[in-house]
Amino acid sequence: MATHPTLGVEEEFLLVDPASGEPVARNAAVAQQAADRGVELQLELTTCQVETATEAVGSTADLRAELSRLRRVAADSATAAGARLLAAGLPPTLPREFPLTDTPRYREIGERFGMIAHEQGICGCHVHVAVPSREAAIRVSNRLRPWLPTLLALSANSAIYRNADTGHASWRSVLWARWPSAGPPPHFDSVDEYDAVVQMMQQAGAMLDDGMVYWDVRPSAKFPTIEVRVADVPATVADTVLLTALTRAAVMTAMDDERRGQPTPPLSPHALKAAYWKAARDGLDGDAVDLLESHERVPALALLNRLVDHVRPALEHTGDYDLVFDDLHRIAERGNGAMRQRRAWSRRHDVADVVAESAAATLAGC
Repeated sequence: MATHPTLGVEEEFLLVDPASGEPVARNAAVAQQAADRGVELQLELTTCQVETATEAVGSTADLRAELSRLRRVAADSATAAGARLLAAGLPPTLPREFPLTDTPRYREIGERFGMIAHEQGICGCHVHVAVPSREAAIRVSNRLRPWLPTLLALSANSAIYRNADTGHASWRSVLWARWPSAGPPPHFDSVDEYDAVVQMMQQAGAMLDDGMVYWDVRPSAKFPTIEVRVADVPATVADTVLLTALTRAAVMTAMDDERRGQPTPPLSPHALKAAYWKAARDGLDGDAVDLLESHERVPALALLNRLVDHVRPALEHTGDYDLVFDDLHRIAERGNGAMRQRRAWSRRHDVADVVAESAAATLAGC
């Protein structure tokens, strides 16, 4: 029997026109096709998106199989509905609009938040790791905050948007930060403080309900897990498995540090904001901000390797160290989603090449 936490992953995908690559409003039709194939897809805020959710699994091997199955079914369902599935944080093309999914809740979000909601079309990845309690989730959240920019840089997959290079590896994270309840969570001293802040934000109108706790780490409202939501949807299944293996190891390491009474590292909100921006801008193809030691700029890949060293005992416990080691070499050689998008863009500055690259990556290895 496994002695490490189970995990699960939610991935959000874009639906685009097979010819033009522009977002298409067909999530209901795609979801019906998937239901006919035995898979439930969630309808997102906009009608050009769908979301998959794995079962809780114990190993990254099982996770890989689940992710591959779900991506294949979602892609086949999109094709049957006259669309194409893309694992990309944002549509590379120039979207005409992002119509909202017609439910009472989404209509209310659209009315309250205006253009923030209507310019959504954003696809992320949410990693769930089992924890003993909400109290444990809050304590782990505090300890994960310095590593969130590194996980963002690793997953960055939204460099090309509106037929242009945005100058950022993850433009999705820049747009996502417009929501008043998004971004890195504050440091919380207790569950009571967390609940009080959520209640205050709801009373202020900054959140409609608990489902709009959009912080990049939160106790799940549905499952006995901590949910890490900082990532762009990764380009490939292999990238998602790597992200998930590192996230679970970081959660396990945080729980071990808590049990040993290790102090939570102090973290300046301004330094964290700078590190987030640097991760969104450079991704892995540049520098990062060292939040735990010097606050100086260091190569992003060096900081990612430091994260691996930090969580290595947990990776060895789960049997994922070799997988992570090999995949980091792959990423260093071939790049992540943002780098793949930019290579495709650089060939002809034709967004059709970026769409084709993203579509191929979506099902690579499935």
